[in-house]
Amino acid sequence: MAAKRMTRGAPLSDRVLDAVIVIVMLFVVIVTLYPFLNVLALSFNDSTDSVRGGITIIPREFTLKNYSIIFSFSGLVTGFKISVLRTVVGTILGLISASMLAYTLARPDFQGRKFVSTYLAITMYVSAGLIPFYLLIKDLHMMNTFAVYVLPGLVSAFNVFIIRSFIDGIPYALQESAKIDGANDFTIYWRVVLPMSTPALATIALFLAVGQWNAWFDTFLYNGSSDNLTTLQYELTKVLLSTTSGNNGDYRNTNITQVLATVSPESVKMAITIVVTVPILLVYPFLQRYFVKGMTLGAVKG
Repeated sequence: MAAKRMTRGAPLSDRVLDAVIVIVMLFVVIVTLYPFLNVLALSFNDSTDSVRGGITIIPREFTLKNYSIIFSFSGLVTGFKISVLRTVVGTILGLISASMLAYTLARPDFQGRKFVSTYLAITMYVSAGLIPFYLLIKDLHMMNTFAVYVLPGLVSAFNVFIIRSFIDGIPYALQESAKIDGANDFTIYWRVVLPMSTPALATIALFLAVGQWNAWFDTFLYNGSSDNLTTLQYELTKVLLSTTSGNNGDYRNTNITQVLATVSPESVKMAITIVVTVPILLVYPFLQRYFVKGMTLGAVKG
């Protein structure tokens, strides 16, 4: 009631400004959501009917044929399992590696912090290229192995610098207090630094998870001949190529070939987009609260 009275008593200019802000924000929400809802509607709409156009956010002729085509291809279940596994393992190991290195570089008593920071910064701008990297992976005997999904990107200089900047904002007196209480470096890292760096860790975890989930080119380069190590993105790429070119490729199934002739590549593209997007989209609600959560510090022992 008090808020209503304040709104009613507010100057006309303030009310006009509030209305403009609400309209602008609604426009931003609509512009953001409409493309996704349109893709969702096209993925559930009949392929032949979609060619006519005019689909907005509601399917005109609902069908599950586009999704049934995608899940009819062999290797999709294996690809989904490997993608989930590499996303979980790659995110956890990448987060631990980056945070441990960031904690070390944030320590003012670490003598080599400038050298290591400079070395990491150079790796962000200088790269040997794809062919030397491919030869390195081959010489390390990581071809056709799961390790090629995790080890090459275990430490990212960009992620290390973000976490280190966040740790630099934590009063060093907290670490000194823990050391006085008998905590060693690992205990300080695990019990003091990590809990207070949750917002930064959640952000980096999301970056890592999205990168691992969307990756497919490394599968093509290093594990393309291994059916047991294929990923969902790589399998969906083959599905897309099959529907676009009209060639069944590696999938020697007469029924699938007949079904492909009844759908358009655009409808399959939309269905693939939803299949790829929805699983990683479900992670956002669990991490969103850390993006807006401020860091509160308790009393420091003196």
